[in-house]
Amino acid sequence: MTSVHPVSPDTVLPDILEQADAMRALRRDLHAHPELCFEEVRTSDMVARTLQSWGVEVHRGLGKTGVVGVIQGRPGPRSVGLRADMDALPMTEHNTFAHASRHAGRMHACGHDGHTAILLAAAQHLAATRDFDGRVVLVFQPAEEGGGGAREMMRDGLFERFPMDAIFGLHNWPGIPAGHVAVKPGPVFASSNEFVITIKGKGCHGAMPHLGIDPVPIACQLVQSFQTILTRNMRPSETGVISVTMIQAGEATNVVPESVTMQGTVRTFTTDTLDLIESRMRELTEHLCTAFGATAEFEFMRNYPATINHPDETAFVRQVMVDMLGADRVQEFEPTMGAEDFSYYLQEKPGTYFVIGNGDGTHREGGHGLGPCTLHNPSYDFNDSLIPFAATLWVRLAQRWLSQP
Repeated sequence: MTSVHPVSPDTVLPDILEQADAMRALRRDLHAHPELCFEEVRTSDMVARTLQSWGVEVHRGLGKTGVVGVIQGRPGPRSVGLRADMDALPMTEHNTFAHASRHAGRMHACGHDGHTAILLAAAQHLAATRDFDGRVVLVFQPAEEGGGGAREMMRDGLFERFPMDAIFGLHNWPGIPAGHVAVKPGPVFASSNEFVITIKGKGCHGAMPHLGIDPVPIACQLVQSFQTILTRNMRPSETGVISVTMIQAGEATNVVPESVTMQGTVRTFTTDTLDLIESRMRELTEHLCTAFGATAEFEFMRNYPATINHPDETAFVRQVMVDMLGADRVQEFEPTMGAEDFSYYLQEKPGTYFVIGNGDGTHREGGHGLGPCTLHNPSYDFNDSLIPFAATLWVRLAQRWLSQP
C-alpha cells in the first residue's frame, strides 16, 4: 500500500515517487531497529551499504558512527551539505504495529528514522542523475539526542575533509500539516544547559529542627528565587527558561537531611542571557545558603548552543519552498526552547535549519499507542508520506544552491 501523498504528485520528482514504497520499507526497518547515540552501527552499515549500491563515494568513522556520502556532479566550484540525524531515544515504545521497536527501552520517537530515509531518497536521485554543478555532501550524523554528534563529526574534520559553502538540515514537526513547511531567520532552537546544586546543612532529628540546619526550606526558597531572574533581572523582551526538574533529599520521615541536591535545565536564545542567568543563579545560591548557615556546591554545564539561522540562507530556502509548494504552504516557524545540535554546524558555516509538517497523527496505523503523536512521546511515529516530497525538496534546494553564481 502506498501512502496518501500530502502534495500534488506533479510536485514530486517521478523517480523519487516510484521509490516511495521502498523508502517507506527502509524507514520502517530503521524504526524497528533503533540505536542510541554513538551506537548506530546497524544504521550506519545500512546507510553506507545503500549509498555504495548507488555509486556514492562513502566515508565512515567521523563522530564514531557517522557516515558521509559525496556525490560529484558536473565540474563546479561550489559544495553544499545536507544533514540527517540517525539516533533514537532511550525510551520504551507504546506502539504495537508491525514496525514498532524490537528493542525494549529504545525508540525512534523523534523521527530520525524518517530524516535518514528522506536524505537517502534524495541521494538516490542525485546519484542517478548528477544534474547539478559542483558537489553534494550527505551528512548522516549520529548522537543528536544529547551526544553532540555534530560537534564530534566536526572534531573529526568534517568541514576540513569535505569543504562546504553552506549546510542545511530539516526536522519533522508534529502539529504542522503534512505537506507544509516552516522556516525562520535568527534563533529557532534554544541553547541547552544543565545545573546541579548541592545544599549542605546539618542533619538532626525531625522533632528537634533547632539542633540542625535544614537544607529543604533553603531549596524551596531557591526554586522560587530563580524565577525572579526571569521576571526581574532580564529585559521583558528577552526569553529564557529555568526549570528545576529534580530535588533529592532525605531517607526517613523523622530525620532532617544533611543535604539536598537540585538539578534542572536552563534554555536561552542568546549567550548574554545565558551569562546573566548563570551568574545570578550562582549568586542566589551562595548568598541564600550563607544567610541560613548552610553551604552550597554549584555546577553549571553548557551543552548545545542556540540554533541561529543565517538570514541569506534562510531567505534562499524560503524561496525554494515557495517555488515548489506555493506560498500558502510555507509558514513562519515559531521558535522553540527545545535544543538541536545542528547549532554547532551553524557556528562554523552558513546555513539554515527548517521543519516539515508531520501532521496531527492520523497517519498512524492500527496498533499505535493512545498518546499523542508528538516528539519524544511513546506513541509517536513518523509520517511516511513526507518522504517523497521532502526528498524532492532536498534535491531542488541542492540544485539551486549549486547553480548560484
